[in-house]
Amino acid sequence: MATGTQRIGVCILLENYPAPYDRRVWQEARALTEAGFAVSIICPKGLGLNANRETIEGIEILRYPPLEAASKIGYFAEYPWAIICQFFLALKVYARNRFRVLQACNPPDVLFLIGVFFKVLGVKFIFDHHDLGPELFEAKFGQQGLLYHLLHLCERLTFRTADVSIATNESYREIAIQRGGMSPERVFIVQSCLDLTKVHKKNPRPELKEGRSHLVLYLGVMGTQDGVDLLLESIASIVHTKNREDTLFVLIGEGTEAARLKVLASGKGLNSYVKFTGWISDEKLEDYLSTADVAVAPDPSTALNDKSTMNKILHYMAYGLPTVLYDLTEGHRTAAEAALYARNNSPEDFASQITRLLDSPSLRRELGDCGRRRIEESLNWNNEKKELVRAYRVALGEGVPADIR
Repeated sequence: MATGTQRIGVCILLENYPAPYDRRVWQEARALTEAGFAVSIICPKGLGLNANRETIEGIEILRYPPLEAASKIGYFAEYPWAIICQFFLALKVYARNRFRVLQACNPPDVLFLIGVFFKVLGVKFIFDHHDLGPELFEAKFGQQGLLYHLLHLCERLTFRTADVSIATNESYREIAIQRGGMSPERVFIVQSCLDLTKVHKKNPRPELKEGRSHLVLYLGVMGTQDGVDLLLESIASIVHTKNREDTLFVLIGEGTEAARLKVLASGKGLNSYVKFTGWISDEKLEDYLSTADVAVAPDPSTALNDKSTMNKILHYMAYGLPTVLYDLTEGHRTAAEAALYARNNSPEDFASQITRLLDSPSLRRELGDCGRRRIEESLNWNNEKKELVRAYRVALGEGVPADIR
């Protein structure tokens, strides 16, 4: 990885979330540091992280003040600003360490413009494909149009620029090859799996059930594409149609739809059964994950969700929680026999699958044990980080050493 004592420099561009709070990017940065690279991350400020520059665990982080798009027109301001800030900060890093790899994490799919510039200087460009840009736009705004087609163009140009692409799952790999025209041997799957050394299952805390027999848990973002509104319909069916009052539903997370969802829950008469916690500490999250009986992933069937891996499912499996989700391609590939699958976008069937688990402790144990085994045997960061390092080796033309095959 190094010539003499000089480590190979890596610069990571992250636009939509600050480091170190982006778990995937932070795990990648730590893995690359452990492999002998000198890593710098350029990202926006936010979530209380306002230092222009700091070093954490040997990883340099440079931040800039963000602009966040709240509408389609907002993208015309947010993304040019991000490109300008990231470009000049990348120049600053390059002047200091002459990094040899530039990794761009999407969204957006316009960071290839910075990659093109640095490729002229001999820098390798790696595209870390987090989201499907066109499908994400359609999911947020409910239409296609000119911007949708421009995003398709930017996606193609990003793949054309990339020396290597990192996909989060098999569907994303297929898109890189089929839609992006990349050679299969230059597309690597690196899933956003948990580091098992960070998973601490505790003894259950019955008081978190607030006097009820069962606790059903949702963990994640609450946006237009996340299906929490469908989940509230399922909860209403369980409470009002199936006449069950023995279950507390805890919804952990925040997002653009959170305020509306709280009003919706109240309107459905669910205030006594649904608890919105917002984002909570890691310690408190571990308590809930260790206490819950059932976990849910209500992401509806859409072009975006069908091809995306929901990180919350991996969290649930790591804590041995049986899960209910809609029958999405990548959701099924992830959970396999560790979940029950409802008919797509049917809150009533989703409710039936939840109650099926609530009524069967043995089925809950069977599915939960299956999920935990899948995490221990394959779906964990110790395995995935080896593929990340292999992708870097290939990008640099160094071959693949035996210890990471």
